[in-house]
Amino acid sequence: MFNHLFKLIWNKKKQNFLLMLEMLISFLVLFAVFTLVVYYYQNYKKPLGIDYSNVWVINYNNSLKTENSDSLVMFYETLRKSVKSLPHVMEVSFSSSNIPFSQNTTQNSITYNGKQFSDINDYKAEDSYLEVLNMQLLSGRWFSREDDVFKDRPIVINNSLKELLFGEEDAIGKFTGTTGDRQKIIGVVEDVKFKGDYSVAGRAVYNRLDTSAFRWLEKILVKVSPGATPVFEERLYRTVAGHMKNANVEIEHLSDKRKNINYFLLVPMIILLIVAGFLIINVALGIFGVLWYNINKRKGEIGLRRAVGATGKSVAVQLVTESVILATLSLVIGIFFAIQFPLLNVFDLPSGIYLSGIFLSVLFIYLLVLICSFYPGKQAAAIYPAAALHEE
Repeated sequence: MFNHLFKLIWNKKKQNFLLMLEMLISFLVLFAVFTLVVYYYQNYKKPLGIDYSNVWVINYNNSLKTENSDSLVMFYETLRKSVKSLPHVMEVSFSSSNIPFSQNTTQNSITYNGKQFSDINDYKAEDSYLEVLNMQLLSGRWFSREDDVFKDRPIVINNSLKELLFGEEDAIGKFTGTTGDRQKIIGVVEDVKFKGDYSVAGRAVYNRLDTSAFRWLEKILVKVSPGATPVFEERLYRTVAGHMKNANVEIEHLSDKRKNINYFLLVPMIILLIVAGFLIINVALGIFGVLWYNINKRKGEIGLRRAVGATGKSVAVQLVTESVILATLSLVIGIFFAIQFPLLNVFDLPSGIYLSGIFLSVLFIYLLVLICSFYPGKQAAAIYPAAALHEE
């Protein structure tokens, strides 16, 4: 039977080649879509790592021009006290520009046992940073005033970096860096998805801000009570703007920034879904068209088969099987290209994500072929032998 089906497919190779090409392109696009969906879903299942709901961001441009360090520190400490004295303000923390859900990224490398690890997210944080964002401390401690007297610079790392450097060992008290610039690990925190719900946390190190950082800082994280209203936000703005006369001040909410960055991350998937939708429609129409053409052009063949005893079901199965064989030939080629992604570790994603994308794409193509073949196959099964042979 299969030899006969392959012969029929070969006799219409030009027409079938175009349909196979459509299915191949559709598979590759679906592979990209499903891989991205699986990747986003796995990231989404992981905890965010912070409590963003009542955290506001004060953005300002650092307009204070002074070479006197004491005056600089006094100015910003006065600003801190003014903001913290307001009702609804629970905690305040100056921060580097790569705050949660922002487009700013700062990465450095870290050295341990003479080996350098790159692409490490670098965050500058104050002692109150942990409380403002309600980050989860897994072991050790966060920064405090006692770190002022230590010779080695204290750092806190996230769990992903801890597993990379130390595996199951305890990281607290260990040193990174080189002899002239050592950092002592004092704490390990839970991973935080700074780039939104659908992103990976990555590996991160937190460095303690010192007073000299006031020269370049431009962000203040403010944790407010749930009852904070727009009226209070206006009061907070006036307080900061009145203190920083020549600065441009803007207040944002982390909840809004989270929504925006999530939408931004979903754009590539939405584009792929639109492209995949058009291709799926073309494939569906192609399968319908080919089978409908076959029924009309092969009525004599179908009638003869029915006349010699073939059932309507066997005729329908033949037409559906032809479509499945075409889909299989396309998928074999598509899988060959798709399997290169996990083999070559493209984009540094786990192999399971690619394999899930391949499986879902193959399943979708087969379901599409079966659904689109069902009605034409049913029409072929309904052809009466006498009527088909009479037309011939």
